[in-house]
Amino acid sequence: MRPGSHSFLRRIHALCRIVRDTRGVALVEFAFISPIILLMGVVGIEMANQAVVNMRISQAAMHIADNASRIGDRDSLVAQKIYEGDINDLFIGVGIQAGNGIDLFENGRIVLSSLERNGDGGQTIKWQRCMGKKVVGSSYGGEGTGATGTGFPGMGESGKELQAGSGEAIMFVEIEYDYQPLVNNTLTSKFLPAAAIRSEAAFNVRNARDLSGIHQRSGSSSPVSACSKYESI
Repeated sequence: MRPGSHSFLRRIHALCRIVRDTRGVALVEFAFISPIILLMGVVGIEMANQAVVNMRISQAAMHIADNASRIGDRDSLVAQKIYEGDINDLFIGVGIQAGNGIDLFENGRIVLSSLERNGDGGQTIKWQRCMGKKVVGSSYGGEGTGATGTGFPGMGESGKELQAGSGEAIMFVEIEYDYQPLVNNTLTSKFLPAAAIRSEAAFNVRNARDLSGIHQRSGSSSPVSACSKYESI
């Protein structure tokens, strides 16, 4: 055997041993796939959180419409009046119910409308109150829409609009909210783009109500949650 042949054989043997050694294969595979697993996990968490926020916004709309249909003086002998303070209390309550985590009034907007009949027998938005910093209005028009005539069809899905009966009112609520992702990441946003969440709810006023408008209580002057303002509570 020529000199150096042993050294050459040892090198070949060592190389074969390295080729057959699979102890690090799993680690290398995991290093390649772990970013994908992590991305899938983050997207899954965002999807679950978005579903929860959707549910909370929907519940908030129902909460306002339901309570707005009940509020007013509790004198059984006269039609119930509704006050500016009552509306403000509604907004404060829904802010607590929705939770501080979603910052409803910082990232969204609530529009509460009273859908009634006008003097011509058509539908009108008699009054409207709003709260929230998101610059957006009602999808159906502002206060006074349909004040005369019968051209305004009502509020709700096209072709299926809700309409108030004579001497009645419907409390119609619209909420628009800009979803705030848990993880602000360019890559995750491609799989789950941020989108505005919208929810609507409506309830008929339960009892006889004074439909002349919203009043101020005697001796007090509650702030008016006008739709010309974009503010938080």
